[in-house]
Amino acid sequence: MANRLPPLNALRAFEASARQLSFTRAAEELFVTQAAISHQIKSLEDNLGIKLFMRKNRSLLLTEEGQSYYLDIKDVFNALHDATEKLLARGEKGAITVSLQPSFAIQWLVPRLNTFSLLHPDIDVRIKAVDQPENSLTEDVDLAIYYGRGRWKGIHAEQLHTEYLIPVCSPLLLAGKKPLDKIEDLANHTLLHDTSRRDWKRWFKHVDVRGGNVNHGPIFSHSAMVLQAAIHGQGVALAHSVLAKPDIDSGRLVCPFKEVLISKNSYYIVCREQQLELGKIAAFREWVLQTVADEQTIIDEGQVV
Repeated sequence: MANRLPPLNALRAFEASARQLSFTRAAEELFVTQAAISHQIKSLEDNLGIKLFMRKNRSLLLTEEGQSYYLDIKDVFNALHDATEKLLARGEKGAITVSLQPSFAIQWLVPRLNTFSLLHPDIDVRIKAVDQPENSLTEDVDLAIYYGRGRWKGIHAEQLHTEYLIPVCSPLLLAGKKPLDKIEDLANHTLLHDTSRRDWKRWFKHVDVRGGNVNHGPIFSHSAMVLQAAIHGQGVALAHSVLAKPDIDSGRLVCPFKEVLISKNSYYIVCREQQLELGKIAAFREWVLQTVADEQTIIDEGQVV
């Protein structure tokens, strides 16, 4: 026997129209035009060879056949809705894998991760630290934290913090024999570099001061390492504000100068567009964004230096 199942779009248009008894309201519900609904209904009637609707006194009514058909298929649509909700509910449990730079994981995510676990005990977070986070949204990764300017094709990206580059050092360095009272005093100290020497060069240009030993000092491949070097009094680091904040709050690091440089790059949480609202992915994404927003509010209110 030939398969005579009508097109699903036409059935959706019929179910909505029959339930609403209005092509206009059905069109609004399905985010299409009224003409599209009328076309789908006519296509369905032609496919079945049966009249489903009739108009009487400017009202839309179901024919006897249309009423019978609607009563039969509405349960099918309810079952589809229930199956979808059940599937999405399953998506709110299980494990998710998050890919990000080791420094951001160590300095920001890991210290806060217990809060997420308390809110979502059914979701296990797997941290995958990678040196090059861009293009790390592979098949085995659900979300990632990228560092850049937000210009990535084919993915949904949301900026986290406004990123600043700030000079930081150990309080022991301030108490040492070499003064660090003004920016020019940096010429007498070792500069610690994160990945390259470009950031210090940009900072000195921004504050319009010359004489810093920009072409000297160790270069570290990870931000967490340059912060550790600064904590141990090995020099002055130009740190990412987000990553340095825990050590500044604890007193392990201090900011000898108020001059900061707004970074051209920021951290972004990214995921696939089609998985944006998937239970466990949406839960983690929304938690990260809310946590960042709460912390930013505290900073804006001047409660945290």
